[in-house]
Parts: sequence; structure tokens; C-alpha cells
Amino acid sequence: MRLFDYAASANCLKVRILIRQLGLDVELVPVDIFAGDTLTDEYRALNPASETPVLQLPSAAPLAESNAILLYLADGSPLLPDGLGERAQVWRWLFFEQSAVVPSIGSARFWILTGRSEGREAELERRLAGARGVLELLDEHLAGHAFLVGGRYTLADLAVYGYTHAAPDAGLDLAAYPHTRRWLAAVERQPGFENDLVTYPENARPGSRSIYR
Repeated sequence: MRLFDYAASANCLKVRILIRQLGLDVELVPVDIFAGDTLTDEYRALNPASETPVLQLPSAAPLAESNAILLYLADGSPLLPDGLGERAQVWRWLFFEQSAVVPSIGSARFWILTGRSEGREAELERRLAGARGVLELLDEHLAGHAFLVGGRYTLADLAVYGYTHAAPDAGLDLAAYPHTRRWLAAVERQPGFENDLVTYPENARPGSRSIYR
């Protein structure tokens, strides 16, 4: 298998962590999304949305969307519960991560680190308000739970960890969320865990050749 990967994306980070934790043989293919790499016909054949990550399966078929990739790779592993009830709770948190965490924490981090917030302060504040709401919800849940689902580390924790741990990059102080900080540390203690997320390079600023404006 091959993973088309961008090092500064926490959506890609999640997949890289899982690959290491499961000891999978996956070739990493670096993609520079701000140099036009995802705008080519060849890449759009893998993912018409021109986004990363994309996993090329043993059949050579491409699989896009980070959480779909996580579910594919983790199938049959302890990170994906066997029981339908707990498995559905994992799905719930994966949906929450993409619908709430990424559009708030993830987008605020991106705007701030790449200089896209200038002139868009009102919209940035709306996203930051959403991010604080996400962190409050997480902290309330984690006040009574060691992990997100079933009292143990699962794919739900890995998915939500991705952009949540990067909240300080968006100027969000995690000191106000003690249960979330305790949980983040517990995720980072899991066997095989390695956080190799990097900051955005200079070419990620406005004016780059990418789908992002």
C-alpha cells in the first residue's frame, strides 16, 4: 500500500500514527499540496477533491478521506471494537471529528499559521468560538471517561487527537481543559505512538498553487 501524505496535515498525521501502531507496511509518498501536486490529472484520478491523504490499496484502488482510511486499516485490530454498540460509538466520534473538530480547530490553525486570517477576523473568531465549544464538550465527556469509548484507547481517540492536540497552534489555551489535557497525554503514551506533525512551510501562505484560498 501507498499513502499520499502531507506532513503538516493532522488528517495525514492520524493515518501515519495508525500505520506505526499497527506495524503496517505502507510506503509514504510525500505530496506538496501548495506546489500544485494535488492539481494534476494523475492526482485527481486518485482523489477528485485534490486533498490528502489518499491510501492506494493493494488492488491499486485509491481510498480517500482520512477516517475512511483509518477504518479500513484498523479493521480486525483492537482499535476497532467488535461489538456493534461500541463500534457505533467509535463511528460517532469519527463523524464528530470531521464535522466539528476539523472545521473549527483545524481551520483556525490553518488560517493563523499560514497568514490567512488577515481581513477575516470576524470569521476567524466564529471558528475559534466553535473550537472552544468543541473543547468544552470534550472536556465534559472526558471528566467521566478515561478514553472516548469503552474505557480504552480506540480509533476514536486517535481520530479526535489529530487536530485537538494542535489547538495551541490556533491560540487556544488547553490549560482551561484539564480532562482533555490528561486524555491527550494518555493517547501519547500508547505503544507505537509518534507525533511527527510539522508546521506549515512558507509556500503554504496565500498565493500558492492549491485548492486552498
